[in-house]
Amino acid sequence: MDLPRAPRINPSILAADFVNMQADLARIAAADFAHVDVMDNHFVPNLTFGPQMVERIQATSPIPLDVHLMITEPERWAPEYAEIGAASVTFHLEAASDPVALARRLRDIGSRAGVAVKPATPVDSLFEILDEFDQILVMTVEPGFGGQSFMPETMPKLEALAAEARRRGSRVWLQVDGGISDRTIEIAAAAGADTFVAGSAVYGADDVEAAVTRLRDLARAASLEA
Repeated sequence: MDLPRAPRINPSILAADFVNMQADLARIAAADFAHVDVMDNHFVPNLTFGPQMVERIQATSPIPLDVHLMITEPERWAPEYAEIGAASVTFHLEAASDPVALARRLRDIGSRAGVAVKPATPVDSLFEILDEFDQILVMTVEPGFGGQSFMPETMPKLEALAAEARRRGSRVWLQVDGGISDRTIEIAAAAGADTFVAGSAVYGADDVEAAVTRLRDLARAASLEA
């Protein structure tokens, strides 16, 4: 049996101080990726970063960017984020007209291709096309706002994806985003997640680096016990 992969911790800069973004990026240098939530006030009822801001974050960040697009028309906009240099670009299955073609376009540019699903979206349609993606993001809250409570009812979807990935020998990363804390990261890791987006659990800590290490250790222990 394969050993669980080392968990990745991707702090969400949605919880950072926007006025002191460069300093807050430096605080998460011990993490794996900086998670950047791009919202368009259309697909979700909030507005955050655009390409120009993400390009500046890319130039400043000490770690690679994990860009999560909560936008309509991802076929039009997602390639631009890959061209900026984002290491990973994730779009929503619900918004994409041809997710496979878009994933291949992102990979051609040089980015990892990710697809995200809302809490109510089934994942069965992804089973046959797992190899088209480098990452699948199971939202554990409704997308659009930070600070929401973790939804444990999303875990069966994560478990199903993990089981199918094992069955197919897929190396796709399974990411969770929403309400990830010292307590809930263990639940998600036991269900099969290996990549974790955490906002307030990191930036709300007195010692950000220690918070990243603690989350990683908790996830690793839970995955070994599962």
